[in-house]
Parts: sequence; structure tokens; C-alpha cells
Amino acid sequence: MKSDLPDRTFAFAERIVRLCQFLESEGIVSSTLMKQVLRSGTAIGSHVEEGQASESKKDFIHKYSLALKEARETHYWLRLLAAAEVVPAARLEPITQEANELVAILTTICKKNRE
Repeated sequence: MKSDLPDRTFAFAERIVRLCQFLESEGIVSSTLMKQVLRSGTAIGSHVEEGQASESKKDFIHKYSLALKEARETHYWLRLLAAAEVVPAARLEPITQEANELVAILTTICKKNRE
């Protein structure tokens, strides 16, 4: 497992919070959509943190699988914001790329621990 994953998911959550603050302050997107991005984007790190304290391998896999699902969902919402031109795609590209990388990392961790 990447040892910096908890820090990386925390930093990602912070970026998501800042993005949502921007979207809200500018009145750019509906509160429903913004809340979806905020919920899924911040849940990734919370599941990773829970996984760090898991009591069994099964619990670890479960927590990281939840983090993976949230990462996939967040990636979807970020792509949607760009595709709908709510926020310029270039502005969202770095955070969307980070979401994609988190999906890849979490997928690898889940697969390796299921073996």
C-alpha cells in the first residue's frame, strides 16, 4: 500500500472542499450537484482512515472498496462538471487526474488484498 495514501486523500478532500466553496460562492452549480461532489470527494479519505484502523483483512478490504467506489463517483462528477462546461475543463483537469490516480491506486490495493 502507498504509505502516503491517507495524506494524499486528505489533501484531495481539501481540494474538493475548496472547489465546492468556489462553486457555491459563485452560484455556478445547483446545491444538489455540489453536495454530491462534496460528499463523495471527502468520503474517500474517511474510508481510507477507517481502513487504517481495520480489525481484520476483510474489514480492510471493505473500507478500501468503499473508498474506491467514492473515488469512482467523484471522478464521474468532476467529468460531468467539465463536460457540462460548469467549470472550464482545464481548471478541473488536475483534480480530475488526481481522482483518476486514486481510483487506480485503490483498485490495485483492493485486488492485491483479495488474493
